[in-house]
Amino acid sequence: MPERRSRPVPPGVQSGLFVDPSAPAGVRDAPLAARMRPRNLDEYAGQEQVVGPGRPLRQMIEADRLPSIILWGPPGSGKTTLATIIAAQTQRHFAELSAVNSGVADVRRIIAEAAERLRASGRRTILFIDELHRFNRSQQDALLPHVEAGTVTLIGATTENPSFYLVAPLLSRSRVFRLDLLDEAAIESIVRRAIEDPDRGLGGTPIAIDADTMHTLALLAGGDARTALNILELAVDSTPPQDDGTQVLTRETVEQAAQAPTLLYDREGDAHYDTISAFIKTMRDSDPDGALYWLARMVEAGEDPLFIARRLVILASEDVGLADPNALPLAVACQQAVHFLGMPEGRIPLAETTVYLARAPKSNSAYAAYNRALQDVQATRNEPVPMHLRNAVTGLMRGLGFGQGYRYAHDEPGHVALGQTHRPPPAEGHVYYRPGTLGHEARIEAAWAARRTPRPDDPTPGPR
Repeated sequence: MPERRSRPVPPGVQSGLFVDPSAPAGVRDAPLAARMRPRNLDEYAGQEQVVGPGRPLRQMIEADRLPSIILWGPPGSGKTTLATIIAAQTQRHFAELSAVNSGVADVRRIIAEAAERLRASGRRTILFIDELHRFNRSQQDALLPHVEAGTVTLIGATTENPSFYLVAPLLSRSRVFRLDLLDEAAIESIVRRAIEDPDRGLGGTPIAIDADTMHTLALLAGGDARTALNILELAVDSTPPQDDGTQVLTRETVEQAAQAPTLLYDREGDAHYDTISAFIKTMRDSDPDGALYWLARMVEAGEDPLFIARRLVILASEDVGLADPNALPLAVACQQAVHFLGMPEGRIPLAETTVYLARAPKSNSAYAAYNRALQDVQATRNEPVPMHLRNAVTGLMRGLGFGQGYRYAHDEPGHVALGQTHRPPPAEGHVYYRPGTLGHEARIEAAWAARRTPRPDDPTPGPR
């Protein structure tokens, strides 16, 4: 395994991310996104909920009382940048690992160096681990005693939910800070700074960009500062100057520079679960337009169409239920159609079923009834089946009373054996099914009420 770097954070150039104007030409010629990385918290755009004035993390950084922390957020939200700013501002040694290609040996080496540094000079070490969620349990366990002892201050960066990917002991010894995708205002601020900065940015060239073009660029960036600066740099490089030397960026130029923006989506990560959750909840709220939006997001990002179809089958049962009994067979037919057609044609039955289920009347009565029944089952799991409900298939069984007193429904008024018990005594009388009032379910209940009213020509009830 290649040796990873453990290095201090010098002024000017830090972790290969910040570029000093006096740095060598090769560094000055780095991509705009690398040159414009913030050097301090005042230059750090967005994430006010985490590092804004008066926020706990900012106060801890400024007081140099930083505990081990986990920075959780999507790509481009500034996790690595914030870690290097913290190292620079606290004047701690900065050691960096990537969980993608590092192991326990790398961790132990850096911790040994940190322990020696702390003993010799009293200088503390920040251990920054990118993609921390990729460390397995044993690798995370190797960090625990050293984080707890304060040999290193851990800053972990992850795009995945720490609750699912980090071991509980490590999570309990760290504070988690959630970073969000940058909003349009933050993106525009970053772009304008890059345009105006004469040393690290594009300030040496007159650049004109109107509000509509700036808004388009911010939208195309999708909340990712790195993407925004890459779009800006390519748009400038592809725009010839006018007679006065000004480069005028247009909406068309920016759109061409952005090409087709990549959807932020991971079929096994948070985006997968968050998006399907939004899809289901939007259909549950009977909003077909919103549901189609999330459907298109998933399909275009490459989500497994059969996964979407399975979720439609679940929703048809759980949320539409008896209010529209046609919903379940339609959803099952959708699953079969998607399996038969494949993609891209499979998106058509997916869209059809999504609209139908969103517009359908809703009832979760069957789902809720099952859960109520389950509570009784868990409380009375060993109760015997009542004797009158057991089949008497032998003489011995009849002699023991199996089936005795059972009333045959078809011999009863309305074909209903009113008053006959069907559960063990501890569970009898508990109401599980509470019918809804919408759609077909209301009609079912009206028919049931009619069946419970005896008619003059009904047979005389009696045991069978």
